[in-house]
Amino acid sequence: MAVTGKTSLDRDVTDWVAAHDGKSGFYPLLEGLDALGVRLAMIDRAERSIDVQYFLMKPDSAGALFAMKLLEAADRGVRVRFLLDDIFTTVDDTAFLVMNQHPNIEIRLFNPVGRGGIYYLSYLGNFKLANRRMHNKSFTVDNRVSVVGGRNIADEYFELLKEAEFRDFDIFAAGPVAEDISATFDRFWNHKLAVPMEAFAGNKALPDLVAARAELDQAALEVADSIYARALASPLMRDVFDRKVELFPADGKVLTDDPEKLLQKISVDHQLLVTALAAVIDDATSEVVVITPYFIPGERGVQFWRSIADRGIRVVVITNSLASNNHVPVHAAYARYRHAMIAAGAELYEVRVDSSKLPEGSAQASYDSMTLHTKGLLVDRRLTFVGSLNLDPRSIDINTEFGVLIDNADLAGGIAERFFASLPGFAYRVTENESGKLRWTVQIDGKEVVEKNEPQAGKWLRFKAFLSRILPEGQL
Repeated sequence: MAVTGKTSLDRDVTDWVAAHDGKSGFYPLLEGLDALGVRLAMIDRAERSIDVQYFLMKPDSAGALFAMKLLEAADRGVRVRFLLDDIFTTVDDTAFLVMNQHPNIEIRLFNPVGRGGIYYLSYLGNFKLANRRMHNKSFTVDNRVSVVGGRNIADEYFELLKEAEFRDFDIFAAGPVAEDISATFDRFWNHKLAVPMEAFAGNKALPDLVAARAELDQAALEVADSIYARALASPLMRDVFDRKVELFPADGKVLTDDPEKLLQKISVDHQLLVTALAAVIDDATSEVVVITPYFIPGERGVQFWRSIADRGIRVVVITNSLASNNHVPVHAAYARYRHAMIAAGAELYEVRVDSSKLPEGSAQASYDSMTLHTKGLLVDRRLTFVGSLNLDPRSIDINTEFGVLIDNADLAGGIAERFFASLPGFAYRVTENESGKLRWTVQIDGKEVVEKNEPQAGKWLRFKAFLSRILPEGQL
């Protein structure tokens, strides 16, 4: 269990919870720099423990800054536990081994792929297990505050790339729910698939921590100064921790798969998270909004959504278009179900790849391309789910997933209001014309624009999507 005690965060959160009838507090992190700023502020305020669990980390600006701040926390005596899935984490083992030398830092890789020989052959040689991944994402400090959502530790998730943006969503959580998140972290941390970093040392001649720190700190500082300043300048970061922002009080329920799912044959019995969410959706009375980067409902999913819409409940699904999707084969599989989902009564939207590109001279950040990476669910403008779950076979059947369900109408209603206000220009509404052909409609500069083919996608991209239809849907 995470180390706890009377830290300043514990005192502040305990006082807040007592004043709000024992509920947890939540606040949405809609912008990338806010999400980075809050994480850095949490590290700076840590006194006892930091528990980090992510699907991937990259050796880029965000990764270097994150590593530097974790080392600073460890220097203060904070115990740092860092759990990463191994498959898409591109930080070199040596860097983790160096960090792992710190007496207050322990790093584990989840379900690691063998290091001997050629990487891809090692993966294919143990495909049955290597294909099963921990997709969970959580970040918890002093067992009292957490951030959960869709972001990993890489530049694209925090608005640090000039040419492209991943539109993502996290939520800051404080109070009892953070203890439940810690319990889930422990379950994965203590599982036999979580392998201590020492197992990868081999015969590597590692530099000592002091020597390596100088090089790491220099690399981090070269990119960190401006980024750190921008993140710390986030007014939301300051307001949250100076208690100038009122958190949304709510009952929060952690929904998670069990790590044993990865060792079991694919079956409904181990689809714990999606089964719990299906029950929540089945109890809806007026509206369900699904936001997911990857949407492959399958025949069973189409029938499920039809059963919801047939009860008069509005079903809205927003996902990536072909142009904005960073996984073309996933879009190819999703495209098979567009007609069926429309016939089932769902409102279907696909993101404009240039929806984050603003006019020249705009004070806001502008990006040439945008990919939706948000994973969320709004039910009856009262319940909000945020986590790691994509609505595709990989998330449902193959990987473990994690998230939090929050019961607060003000929070859900505010997110829904902002969502629907931006939707006409942010995404194409996909419908059928009188002949049953798909058409894509969007508002651009106040004018309605209708497309008859996959919008903003060239012939080569469409051809790749066509070829991708041969790939097995169950692996996407």
